[in-house]
Amino acid sequence: MTKLLQWLFGVSLLGAVWALVAFDLLELSLPRTYREVAWPMPLYLLVSFGCYSLATVGYRVATFNDCDEAARELQEQIKEAKEDLRKKGLKM
Repeated sequence: MTKLLQWLFGVSLLGAVWALVAFDLLELSLPRTYREVAWPMPLYLLVSFGCYSLATVGYRVATFNDCDEAARELQEQIKEAKEDLRKKGLKM
């Protein structure tokens, strides 16, 4: 099962449970407060997912490893490219 299918299955399962509670489709005679709490639940989940995503990206950026060797290699390649372009007559 791919990750996309896992996410779609989870979202559809949550959506089905939400619809059952919010619209009282099975006539479970749930208290009114349950339905009042269930109505804004998709918005709460969306905001929670956004906060989690932002925190994950922030953490990954904060703990990103520096690649000093790769940076030196890239600078060397840039110098070589500039020299090659100068030999071909491009003025920088």
